[in-house]
Amino acid sequence: MSSKPPLIVLIGPTAVGKTELSLQLAEQLGGEIVSADSRLFYRGMDIGTAKPTPGERARIPHHLIDVADPDQTWSLAVFQIAARAAIAEIHARGNLPFLVGGTGQYVRAVTEGWTPPAQAPDPGLRTVLEALAQAASPSWLHEKLAVLDPAAAEKIDPRNVRRTIRALEVIFGTGRRFSEQRGRGDSPYRLLTIGLRRPRPELYARVDARIEAMFANGLLDEVRGLLEKGYSPNLPSLSAIGYRECTAILQGEMTREEAVTQIKRATRVFVRRQANWFKENDPNIRWFDAGEEGLAANVEAVIRAWLGEVERDV
Repeated sequence: MSSKPPLIVLIGPTAVGKTELSLQLAEQLGGEIVSADSRLFYRGMDIGTAKPTPGERARIPHHLIDVADPDQTWSLAVFQIAARAAIAEIHARGNLPFLVGGTGQYVRAVTEGWTPPAQAPDPGLRTVLEALAQAASPSWLHEKLAVLDPAAAEKIDPRNVRRTIRALEVIFGTGRRFSEQRGRGDSPYRLLTIGLRRPRPELYARVDARIEAMFANGLLDEVRGLLEKGYSPNLPSLSAIGYRECTAILQGEMTREEAVTQIKRATRVFVRRQANWFKENDPNIRWFDAGEEGLAANVEAVIRAWLGEVERDV
């Protein structure tokens, strides 16, 4: 018997089709969507993050989208608290929460009872590490992390300077590997995790098409507007894939064609990193082919059957 509240988790790589499926499922099952995509936190960053459109968000209540300005940093711990609060509110309304996203550590922080490392920030050390990253390169700093903690480095994008610095900060401050300090407890939820997958060539083609569409829909103007508002291109939010390259275009450091090529290449690397978080042989994930006929109906049937089991066990 379990008294834990139910939580549906929908995961999969970028561009696989999570947004539309989550909308269909939430409409049919009385659900609300909690975003577990760290790129969607920031207001004004819509096109480059493939944020659900206003029309899509009007169909179903969404949570943890547009909750911060680009110069505000949402830590993993802040997200964890906010996500659990949103899930509790959804349950209180008698609705079904869907945790949707491809940012593995954010999903796991909510579903696996993670306790982020308690090491306090060290401004002096951060200043030194940031200076080293600027003097050499973000990848150089990431290479040092890979020597000290290969498991942590595998999960962190080399371009993500903020996360690389945080991992090194925890290591230097505690003398222990960052990857060993994510405390885990029992999940506070009864979980059903649905994974979406596509053949890699098909997924890459969808990624490429999405990037071309982002530029056609005004990505460059979006980035120009953020910079004109005074947001520094060195902010962690603006170092995200797509935003960094568009900044380089606007600063005359890269052509549009070079930027598009680089964004496509970086996104493919990102897709492979996402796969490190959610393995297809994980018995706790029910995988579905995103292109299969009747996908939404098939997943809905699985969820309804699972909810029936939950009700019988309560």
